[in-house]
Amino acid sequence: MAIRYFGTAAGQVQGVGFRMFVQQHAMELGITGWVKNMDDGTVTMELQGEAEAIDKLEQIIRDGNYFIKVKSFALETRDVVPDERRFDVRY
Repeated sequence: MAIRYFGTAAGQVQGVGFRMFVQQHAMELGITGWVKNMDDGTVTMELQGEAEAIDKLEQIIRDGNYFIKVKSFALETRDVVPDERRFDVRY
């Protein structure tokens, strides 16, 4: 059963390929939704998929990589969006 979260990531998350990083891993895990840079330097996103896949993506996001350093990552439950099929980078 699909679940959906709204997430906010803060830290070194802009100008380091974070949106593409999230999109790539989301697509590999079968997660739909979107990711977007915000004016305050954070990145927001909505993630929809199976609980196990979302848990995996959350850990990948928290771990980051050489360039990406996530200092905080918060998730809030949202209503599932029926028939969503893609994971988009929003501008």
